[in-house]
Amino acid sequence: MTDSIRHALVLTAGLGTRLRPLTDVRAKPAIPVAGEPMIRRIIAWLAAHGVTELVLNLHHRPETLTAVVGDGADLSARVRYSWEPRILGSGGGPRQALPLLADPFFIVNGDTITNIDPAGLAEAHAASGALVTLALVPNREFERYGGVLLGTDGRVTGFVRRGPSAAGSFHYIGVQLAQRATFDGIPAGEPARSIGGVYDTLMTAQPGSVQGFVCDAEFWDVGTTEDYWRTSVEFAARSDMADLGVGRAARIDPSARILHSILWDDVQVGADAVIEDCVLTDGVRVAAGSVHRGEILIRS
Repeated sequence: MTDSIRHALVLTAGLGTRLRPLTDVRAKPAIPVAGEPMIRRIIAWLAAHGVTELVLNLHHRPETLTAVVGDGADLSARVRYSWEPRILGSGGGPRQALPLLADPFFIVNGDTITNIDPAGLAEAHAASGALVTLALVPNREFERYGGVLLGTDGRVTGFVRRGPSAAGSFHYIGVQLAQRATFDGIPAGEPARSIGGVYDTLMTAQPGSVQGFVCDAEFWDVGTTEDYWRTSVEFAARSDMADLGVGRAARIDPSARILHSILWDDVQVGADAVIEDCVLTDGVRVAAGSVHRGEILIRS
């Protein structure tokens, strides 16, 4: 339990351009992983640790998020929403949502699943007196991910792009704890970045105000279609699922063959159809006798 820290903002407003065409159908956090939308997995994890007062920021395909989350009651949480007429970014989004959030509050990326214990992050944050504490793991894939640089006292000293310069750095896994004052300097309704913006300014003006909490948590990134496939396979295996997930109201003819594929909601597959290594998004209709291999199918 995180005791008194019950508030979190989940960042769900982004366009998810690297995950197109899937994000043309749903907002990225609403996309199912092994049959369960990512955002519901994130909310269930937060609620299990006592973080039950949640805000989701909305912009792209907001109806796909509200449809799978609602008010959060079935996940033992209370969910409210912060609307962004234009995307305000990782700094402007929290600023916009401040009226709905208590101090301090967690900020969680809506496209990353992790099993970190928020209590450890909260303890480190309280002990350091920082404005922001980022959850980090050693950056073992520095050719793929940019990194966070730490001083010996745990303070964040900089951010580096992916590649050789990120060797020996730490990877931010999408969970942080922040004080409301972190975002006070951002004009309401104005776009701003946290990393590469507000946090860099804070680190210069107030050394030690941005801290890192190094842990051994697992995390799963769903930034690209390749990431989505890999994460779905792993979660299906962990759940002993026969395949990679079948959504609600799916109608599959008994003679159809579906192999190693992901089916979203309201999918219909006709007689003798063959589906292999595919993603079938909401409302797709597969004709009888048709064959699809290695495709992403979108309702026309």
